[in-house]
Amino acid sequence: MVPNSQVSRLDRVLLAGAVITGLTAMFLGVYMDAYLHEGISIGGAGTALIAATLGMASSVLFLLMGDGFRKVPLGLIAVAAVCLISGSYFGLFVAPPEHFMGDVQRIMYVHVPTAWNGLLALTFAFVAAVVFLFTNDFKWDARMEAAVEVGILLAFLLCCQGAIWAKPTWGVWWDWDPRLTTTAVLLFAFAGILALRRFVDDPVKRAVWSSVATIISYVDVPIVYFSVRWWNSLHQVQSSPSTVSSQFYLPLRLNAFGVLFLMTGFMMLRARVAALRLAAEVAPPPEELAGELA
Repeated sequence: MVPNSQVSRLDRVLLAGAVITGLTAMFLGVYMDAYLHEGISIGGAGTALIAATLGMASSVLFLLMGDGFRKVPLGLIAVAAVCLISGSYFGLFVAPPEHFMGDVQRIMYVHVPTAWNGLLALTFAFVAAVVFLFTNDFKWDARMEAAVEVGILLAFLLCCQGAIWAKPTWGVWWDWDPRLTTTAVLLFAFAGILALRRFVDDPVKRAVWSSVATIISYVDVPIVYFSVRWWNSLHQVQSSPSTVSSQFYLPLRLNAFGVLFLMTGFMMLRARVAALRLAAEVAPPPEELAGELA
């Protein structure tokens, strides 16, 4: 771990860039909703796309920082808590019920952000796996492990939330629908990668094998996303700002950014744990133990 007094210039640049892009994304994604609520057209679809891109960029910049800024993950988790509490309040008590589903629709405010960020976490795991195979830098292996774990957690929550939503709308807790089936395959495929890492003791083999497995498993991510368009599915097609009432924007975006920052904070913390474990694995034995072995 690098002490705070030895923070690199690159880390400082990444921190500044992450804060600026994050604040810009929050402004575009939340405060401009006031104009949408007034019925003034400001290009809602374009604004949502820009806000989402900037939000993801800020999270990636945070994830790429070194260990000098030890309190950044805790700060992200605190900001995430504020966003999630605010978004949940607006979603439960301010936004009106949906015309056809009524209050059942309110689970959308956690279900959709969970889906977005779960796929994003696994995408970052895919990128980290590719970078590791080209660079052999074990910090990318740690980041991949962290992203896979957080992605699995979000995928599991996604399945649970979907079942809760499905029961009152479809009449069943689960259906082997293309979207649900491909999501279940995704969950078990990446869980298998964590199991693989548990059973391989050699750090190099573990990193290489799990990177290859991550790249192969990632094939299912675009299949999950496009399954509702490729096959006849009970699950609805992805919504867009043009198909969602402006009254739903604020809680949905607040929770989306909340889950994004929470995911980023957890991944940073988990990557540090993985890096420390690797350092302990490759560290030479203590002198006392080395003498006994000799």
